[in-house]
Amino acid sequence: MEHMPSFNRALVEKYDRPGPRYTSYPTAPQFHTAFAEDHYRQAAELSNQQSGAKALSIYIHIPFCQSLCYYCACNKIITQKTSRAVEYLEYLKQEIHLQACLFDQERTVTQLHLGGGTPTYLTQAQLSDLMKALHSAFNLDTSEQRQFSLEVDPRTITPEQIQQLSELGFNRISFGIQDFDPKVQEAVNRIQSDTQVEALVKAARQTNFRSISVDLIYGLPLQTVDSFNTTLDKIIALRPDRIAAYSYAHLPQLVRAQRLIRPEDMPPPERKLELLELTIRRLCQAGYVYIGMDHFALPEDELAKARINDTLQRNFQGYSTHADCDLIGLGVSSIGKVGNTYSQNVKELSQYYTHLNNGELPLQRGYQLNADDRLRRDVISALMCHNRIDIAAIEQAHQINFNEYFAEALATLQEQVDDGLVTIDDEAIILLPQGNLMMRSVAMAFDAYLGAAQRGQFSRTV
Repeated sequence: MEHMPSFNRALVEKYDRPGPRYTSYPTAPQFHTAFAEDHYRQAAELSNQQSGAKALSIYIHIPFCQSLCYYCACNKIITQKTSRAVEYLEYLKQEIHLQACLFDQERTVTQLHLGGGTPTYLTQAQLSDLMKALHSAFNLDTSEQRQFSLEVDPRTITPEQIQQLSELGFNRISFGIQDFDPKVQEAVNRIQSDTQVEALVKAARQTNFRSISVDLIYGLPLQTVDSFNTTLDKIIALRPDRIAAYSYAHLPQLVRAQRLIRPEDMPPPERKLELLELTIRRLCQAGYVYIGMDHFALPEDELAKARINDTLQRNFQGYSTHADCDLIGLGVSSIGKVGNTYSQNVKELSQYYTHLNNGELPLQRGYQLNADDRLRRDVISALMCHNRIDIAAIEQAHQINFNEYFAEALATLQEQVDDGLVTIDDEAIILLPQGNLMMRSVAMAFDAYLGAAQRGQFSRTV
């Protein structure tokens, strides 16, 4: 049970405050509309000049879903009109062409991820058409080392189609399960049977997908410790390579879909902590390595090896082994990272189509990192990925005196030191086992933008 965090209920309750997930630093609230297409093009050109054919990563957002999951806060479009996907793909191919023109052809795309919405809302023929467009525009990696993944709603695909996904080049797959309990599924309008999921996982394994992941959510309506323990029994029996167990953020005042959940069905706050403690204990006892935040992986998985070897990284998709790639975001609302910039596409289909009709990249906003941003990003990334900030390494990389530069942050962390979450000496800041679950709270001390007004924009940290 290496890397298993220590669960101290009192400390978890104390530090369970709103805060960023730090898939980027600065975080999305700092993105602004003054960052325009010219800035993005300049970043791409500079990246081509400086990268030495640095690898590329692509994220594609497919916003469509056939039905509404009441808990979901993602950018999505609920529709049975499949013609909308046909139109979207035509515009998506235009964006693929515009983006491909900005990057040197010798740069290989080693990572590809389709998220949503529901990527498997697209038919097999549409997915094939999309992959052909990508192969035509970019230098896609065809080696066994590629990481081409997509998110799958088990209700939208058959075991036979899993084989077809493999033939298109996908070698990683993530199943959105959330919970196996029928009462919970009904309460959130996402009903799928155990046998349905088991057949898909079996098919993915027989098709030799390199990695099989599942997503769970704790804190959903009608969940109990006993019911979620049964779900964990079934997940452990499936033995996926990776498991993401997310905390449900119930914000009906901000997310309209969540207003369809009956308030009386919501578990009390203490239930979420019980479910979190149960999840950590069960998965670690079953042999999974705790990666960080809400992620677990089998010891032989690349993510677990990176965690143990201190090569783990983090990007907009979460923990990664290849986060140093330039990330190209395609589709509505998608986020990219090129050089020292972040960018996000417009969120409305009409705006997306208008930009592309005008031959423009559909950017809505972005951010250009300054020297302080890059320094703080390295510090926060080290903490989130390695549980340790090597002071000498940061000083050498950024030519600063760490204690002087971060005097305010170190003073802020004294409370966490006193509570046994971290230790601080002249060599390093080290996250202790009982501070592992509160790593976001520790990282917040180094965030230069995190004022009181911004905190309310984030989910709770545990």
